[in-house]
Amino acid sequence: MIVRGWWVALVLLVGTSVVRAQENRSPFLAEPYLQLGRSAGDGKLDLLWLAADAEAAWKVEYRPGPQGSWRAAPAPRSRKVRVEGMVPHRVYEATLEVLTPGSMFAYRVSLGGHSVFESEAHAPKSAGQPHRFVAFGDCGDGSANQRAIAHRAFLAHPDLVVIPGDIVYDRGRATEYRDRFWPIFNADAASPDAGAPLLRSTLFVAAAGNHDIGTRDLGKYPDGLSYFYYWSQPLNGPEGREGGPMTSPLVGPEANLFAFRKAAGPAFPRMANFSFDFGDVHWTVLDSNPSVDWNDPELRRWIERDLAAARGAAWRFVTYHHPGFHSSRSHGEEEQMRILAPVFESGKVSLVLSGHVHNYQRSYPLTFVPNSAAIGSDVKKDRRVAGRWTLDRSFDGRTNTRPEGVIYLVTGAGGRHLYNPEQQDEPTSWKEFTVKHVSKVFSMTLVDVDGKTVRVQQIGADGQTIDDFTITR
Repeated sequence: MIVRGWWVALVLLVGTSVVRAQENRSPFLAEPYLQLGRSAGDGKLDLLWLAADAEAAWKVEYRPGPQGSWRAAPAPRSRKVRVEGMVPHRVYEATLEVLTPGSMFAYRVSLGGHSVFESEAHAPKSAGQPHRFVAFGDCGDGSANQRAIAHRAFLAHPDLVVIPGDIVYDRGRATEYRDRFWPIFNADAASPDAGAPLLRSTLFVAAAGNHDIGTRDLGKYPDGLSYFYYWSQPLNGPEGREGGPMTSPLVGPEANLFAFRKAAGPAFPRMANFSFDFGDVHWTVLDSNPSVDWNDPELRRWIERDLAAARGAAWRFVTYHHPGFHSSRSHGEEEQMRILAPVFESGKVSLVLSGHVHNYQRSYPLTFVPNSAAIGSDVKKDRRVAGRWTLDRSFDGRTNTRPEGVIYLVTGAGGRHLYNPEQQDEPTSWKEFTVKHVSKVFSMTLVDVDGKTVRVQQIGADGQTIDDFTITR
């Protein structure tokens, strides 16, 4: 059960913060939500929330298990976000340190000695524990379809939610998170019309899409690039400098750039690439925006080392935004992530999940050899990557469940308008590697991982199963 505490407002009196209970008011600009935190693999979770830019006596307590006693989390940390065109606010983070893997736990947030928020949540699964995750991209536009998918995800009772990019539309702005993300994925009640209280109870992980971090003009959009404010994800990816192969330079007035860098801190640009373990899966999360040159030797070596270090994991999955292999007419020229296919194959990746294309697609298991001209080319400019693929057509996910190659999924039907519905019934328009193309319904990917078996289903917003296959080792 999820219980929401409310009322309490901040009142500043002559430089001193005083807390007063005040009915029908909330102290939160965004209510508490769960994150991986800056460190990976430590069994902890971070609890984040947004509140006014004022000194305040926040406290977090949590109870690991129904019979456990309440314990205090370390004092919350805060980062100030003071950018042009917005009321200044703070992002608070509290670390929940002692959690039993896979268990339910309770937590509560208090302000000035008054409990203002309570919830129950899932602790992350560890190796050997079966788990379920859902994935959907291209979601945060505030639409009825987004709300329906949020509700459908909630009904699936996932242990983890993965968003492969385009978290909010249209520019990754703080104001867009306020209007189109928090109210739907952290709604107080679950319904197809409202969304669901997912963020407070379930860990979310997100890759960055073009609508999240593609706009670098902080003159036009001073509150842009909010991915680097509001997500707390591992900083174990490659180190890269602004303007180097990992990210293009920011533009805008110097004051705006300074305000952004101060608020983002070490998250920019490093947090756009990271990895973590959850249950029996090792996840590698990548920035697929064309501002990143994945032909760069050092960036490629980071992926190679990351996957090699995960040899003890039963499964290796990758997620990023721009799919390298899809059949939609929309975004057909954006093939830059194909350049990494040989790295995924040598790293024993089983499944790659992307968004960007607003529908659902599944490839045959495939291996891909880029043309020699593509290796070392500037994929920032030339996004076409020609090459030769080999398809495992014998895999059907039912009688033959051992794929030869990587399966690429597009799960971009999370709420934004759909792409190319006319192609669903035109298989002659699909590329040779595509075995499934569902572009008339909004949907999410539902995955159950149990030891050496992975079952993947694509579920429509109405609950109907539109694809179902199994992978085994």
